[in-house]
Amino acid sequence: MSTAFSAGERQWAARLGNLRNVVRQELVARQLAAELPAPPARILDAGCGQGTQALRLARQGYNVTGLDASEELLARFERDLAAEPAEVRARVRVAHGLVEDSAERYGSSPFTAVLCHGVLMYLPDPGPVLTALATLTAPGGLLSLVVRNADALAMRPGLLGDWAGCAAAFGSAGYVNRIGVSARADRLGDLSARLGARGLEVTAWYGVRVFTDTAANDTEPPAGLEALLACEERAGRTDPYRQVAALLHVIARRLARGHRRRAAAGGAGPQGRRGS
Repeated sequence: MSTAFSAGERQWAARLGNLRNVVRQELVARQLAAELPAPPARILDAGCGQGTQALRLARQGYNVTGLDASEELLARFERDLAAEPAEVRARVRVAHGLVEDSAERYGSSPFTAVLCHGVLMYLPDPGPVLTALATLTAPGGLLSLVVRNADALAMRPGLLGDWAGCAAAFGSAGYVNRIGVSARADRLGDLSARLGARGLEVTAWYGVRVFTDTAANDTEPPAGLEALLACEERAGRTDPYRQVAALLHVIARRLARGHRRRAAAGGAGPQGRRGS
């Protein structure tokens, strides 16, 4: 099952242990811990890839369904899952398919939380996937999105001294990522409006990779990783740093019937607390 991500999938999988990916996965996991209800809630990881977040959550006691279009990444997920204790394996379901088709499969029994990380950037039009994700999120439930930050597209080329690339990035939403795939970025205000039109209210947002986005592809996590993560985590919840993060981690809640939407979500988020 081919997607826009498929062309760079093997390069991406080969870099799972590098600094940039480790920072992303660790930060997203910590940010989720502040937002998710207590286990055992039902969670859908839509676009789960190799299952990094799904396995973490299952170890914590959540019931997790991992969905992805890549047979290779799902095979890796299943190999890692097979090495887990029986009680963890019992809490995980692995499914092959496209996110936009999943509402038909699961929509009649929506999930307490739905994760969709590093998927929207590979879609020219995220509308159908956002509609499916809204359907899959139970009333009062949580949707977690990780997207490329369009308002920070000039940061990486600028910090690397690529001035032509920097100039082209201002005001743009398109870019070529580290695995050579043409991709698309989102702006928080635009994404909040799209979600609002589907009955979802943004209640928090975080930055991911404020300081480490320019690390080379072969950079391994340092011995002092915990100190690095502490700085990244703090920057990711604090203005103005989170505004220039490479990735945005957006938390939205599905409005229960009769619930009134609060103030516009573009400025919402915590203060003091698959993308390339």
